[in-house]
Amino acid sequence: MKKLILAAAAAVLFACTRPAPVATAAADPAPDSMPDTLRVGTLYSPTSFFIYRGDSLGIDYDLARQLADSLRLPMTLRVARSLPQLLAMLDSGVINLVAYPVPITAEYSAEALPCGFVSTDCQVLVQQTPMGSEPEITDAAQLPGREVYVLAGSSYDHRLQNLDSELGGGIEIRRLDPDSVAPEDLIDMVADGRISRAALSADLARLHGSYHTNVNTSVALSLDQRLAWAVAPGNTVLANAVDSWAAEAQPAEARADLLKRYYQLDKLDGRLTYGKIDFSDGTMSPAYDPIFRRWAKTINWDWRLLAAQAYTESRFNPRARSFAGARGLMQIMPRTGRSYGLRNANNPEQSVKAAVSYLDDLNRMFASKVPDPEERKKFILASYNAGQGHIFDAMRLAEKYGLDPTKWDDNVEKTVLMLANPRHYNDNVVKYGYLRGRETFDYVDRIMTLYNLGKTAIPA
Repeated sequence: MKKLILAAAAAVLFACTRPAPVATAAADPAPDSMPDTLRVGTLYSPTSFFIYRGDSLGIDYDLARQLADSLRLPMTLRVARSLPQLLAMLDSGVINLVAYPVPITAEYSAEALPCGFVSTDCQVLVQQTPMGSEPEITDAAQLPGREVYVLAGSSYDHRLQNLDSELGGGIEIRRLDPDSVAPEDLIDMVADGRISRAALSADLARLHGSYHTNVNTSVALSLDQRLAWAVAPGNTVLANAVDSWAAEAQPAEARADLLKRYYQLDKLDGRLTYGKIDFSDGTMSPAYDPIFRRWAKTINWDWRLLAAQAYTESRFNPRARSFAGARGLMQIMPRTGRSYGLRNANNPEQSVKAAVSYLDDLNRMFASKVPDPEERKKFILASYNAGQGHIFDAMRLAEKYGLDPTKWDDNVEKTVLMLANPRHYNDNVVKYGYLRGRETFDYVDRIMTLYNLGKTAIPA
């Protein structure tokens, strides 16, 4: 295998980031002193921490790394399955910093001392709004007589019940099964017109709403809740150090840049431009078909499949760059590019060459798990998009729920979607946590659809 680094990297990620049981850790030098190691705890979430294409990402994770560098401390990371477990890890000394937004309330004051940046969140109404139009609902008081979808038993469900009582009744609360629907799915369902409106946190609504142009989240359903990182009560030395760091200009600017990066609207490109490729001139891409032909045959792929992947990745833009830092025609992450000798991510030939080497290694990795070579290509594409660890997770979930882990359509593609749901990405068989499964599901579907169109329109 050209790049054994794939398996090694996967093993390192698993060892460093998988959810761990609460255990006793070595105490800091004194009960209220600076630690010799910043032992950070967090939760999987689309903003705090997640693994994407083999890289660790997340606003809280990135800021925690910058904090550790500023304090000149080594950093370790533990990922809990829930906020109560995370706070138990803080209490036992397994971690000394919670890099996750903890509500600043009397309820948590005995368990957590807030520190660092303070943010706010609330619950909002998610509704479809054509671009340039006013939303149908402009105030929560207009909800009686209207239906609102929520996940059954969630905080959104409870808040909507309280709001219904405050308004004298009449809100038509529609409950969806949280085992089969993830919070982010609600936004997709509203945007696609499958449901009329939904309730969600402002933070998640803003993040996932950035994938759509026809979703409005401006109507608040609750008061703002203040949130912050936390240390153990009494650990004022570390809390003061975090507060001092957060008050500096550079961390504040870095946080603003991260917020822009994670919430920016360039995520819309895939939805808005897919399907506009023109086959009328007899090419997949006027400029790059020779490159696809040359490198696809080195791994026995149809060059039109490789071209369909490149279009889905970058719309044939060799200077494209994603919110996560992936670059070039084949949108290769920096660390992956370095592993495959990619020196100039904007060079189309180098980008395709590195991508093909990566695809070849993924093929070897899945060869024994998915025997059919044509079926395996879908798993390879999904892994290219999400990282192979998440696809292994989806295969384990498929086996657990009686689906075929060697088949993509109607089997593993279903469990990929489940990895956006906390009930599933915190399952014991899942090792790599949260994944925006809808993106991976759509990615494979779009490539295969475009490939099939290309096969019909263009000779091999």
